[in-house]
Amino acid sequence: MLTPLTPVDAADPLALLPHLAAALDGGSPLLPYAGAPPALPASRPESLPADLALAVATSGSTGPPKHALLTAAALRASASATQSVLGGPGQWLLAVPAHHIAGLQVLVRSLLAGTTPAVLERDAGFRPSRFAAATARLEHDQAYVSLVPTQVGRLLDEPSGTAALRRYAAVLVGGAALPQGLRARADAAGVRLVATYGMTETAGGCVYDGAPLPGTTIELDHDGRIGLGGPTLAAGYLDDPQATAAAFSRPGERGAQFRTGDLGIFGADGRLQVLGRRDDVINSGGEKVNPRLVEDAALAACPEFAQVVVVGLPDPEWGEVVALTAVPAGDATLTLAEVRERLRGVVPAYGLPRRLAFVGTIPERGPGKPDRRAVAGAFRRDEVGQ
Repeated sequence: MLTPLTPVDAADPLALLPHLAAALDGGSPLLPYAGAPPALPASRPESLPADLALAVATSGSTGPPKHALLTAAALRASASATQSVLGGPGQWLLAVPAHHIAGLQVLVRSLLAGTTPAVLERDAGFRPSRFAAATARLEHDQAYVSLVPTQVGRLLDEPSGTAALRRYAAVLVGGAALPQGLRARADAAGVRLVATYGMTETAGGCVYDGAPLPGTTIELDHDGRIGLGGPTLAAGYLDDPQATAAAFSRPGERGAQFRTGDLGIFGADGRLQVLGRRDDVINSGGEKVNPRLVEDAALAACPEFAQVVVVGLPDPEWGEVVALTAVPAGDATLTLAEVRERLRGVVPAYGLPRRLAFVGTIPERGPGKPDRRAVAGAFRRDEVGQ
C-alpha cells in the first residue's frame, strides 16, 4: 500500500496555503517538492503518526536526503514559539524556497497569524530591487522575513535593500552560520537580525540567538555534540527506521531527543555557540581545526572576500591541510601569504590555511548551506596557492 501522502508542487506558495491549512487541521498529509514529483515509498499508513501534516526533505548534509515526519502539533508549536519570541503576530515575506522547512514555516506562521504572506519572485535569482518591491507590498505594521546570510549581505550592499530590511521587526537568518561582520553591518544599519539554529528535524529554527525557543531543550554530550528536544521534534523519517533509530531517541514520544551532527559549546552567557558539523572538523597533524572559526576570522580580517568556505584537503605529511576557498568582494584579491599573515595570532598556527583558491560562487546543497564536498572539488581545479 502506498504511503497516504499527497505530493504538492511548492512552486506556487499561495496555492499551497489552503492545502497546508487543511493538513494542519487533520487533512491529508503533504509531501512538498520542487521539480519532478518524488517517488513515494510503500509503507503502511498505521506506521505514520496519526496527526502527520508534512514529510519534508532534509538538506542531505549527511548523505542522501531523508523526509522528516512533522506533525501538526510540532509545526504549530514551532510557529507559536517563534511568534511569542519575536513580539507577536505579523505579516511575512517568503523569500526562500517553499519546499524547504524555512519556507514552509513562513507559510505556517502566516496561517497561525491569520495573515497572507507576500511572495518574492525568485525566477531570475535573488535581487535587492525585487526584495524592496516585495517589501513595499506588505500591508501590516509588524513584518518578518527569513533569509540566508548571503541574501542579507547582498541587501546590505544596496541602499534600497538596506532600507527594505529596516522595514522588518525581525530578520531571521538561518541555513548557515551568521558571520560576526555581517551582524555588525546590520546593527550599524539599524537592521535587527536574529540568528536561528535548527533543521528540518526540529521543524526549523528552534534556537534564536543562542537561546532555545520556549519548550526546546539543548544538551551537549561529552564530545560537544548537540542534542535538541522539545515539542517541535519530528516523529522520525519516512520509511527509514534505521536512520530514525540512529538520530532520534524515543521518536514521537515525550522526552524525545534529536542527535544533531553539530558541535557546540555554551558561552559565558549561557547561550549556545554552534561550532559546525562534527564531520567537517579538519585533523591536521593531530590538531583539530574547526572550519567555522577560521571562516569567521577570515571574513573579519579580509574585507577583500565576500564569502569564504574552509575545508580539509588530503595531505601525505599532515593528513589534512586547511584550505580556504573565497569569493572576491571586488577586483582586489590576496595571496596565500597575505591571508596567513592577517590570520596569524587570530587562529592557531595549525589552523592557518595552506591552500587558497578563488571561485565565482560557492556551491550550495540547500538555501545558504555551502556544499563543502563540491567546494573541495572546485578547489582542486582552481588551486592557486601552495
